[in-house]
Amino acid sequence: MYFCGYMFKLFLLTFVLIALAFAGIAIKILVKKNGKFAGTCASQSPFLNKSSEPCGFCGKLPDEQECKNPNFTKQ
Repeated sequence: MYFCGYMFKLFLLTFVLIALAFAGIAIKILVKKNGKFAGTCASQSPFLNKSSEPCGFCGKLPDEQECKNPNFTKQ
């Protein structure tokens, strides 16, 4: 019986933490201008792109600022 109560509390705590994470992401999207995240290209991160390869999505090099994908334009 004690084990069942412990599992319920653990499930409730896990659910609340996941709900807070989703709420935080939703609030960040609402607060950001046009709901877009800046700098999401992997080529911007020196930790992910140690060999200075171009972005697989748009072809942008790490030292460039603008996305080269014509379908992805700022609005």
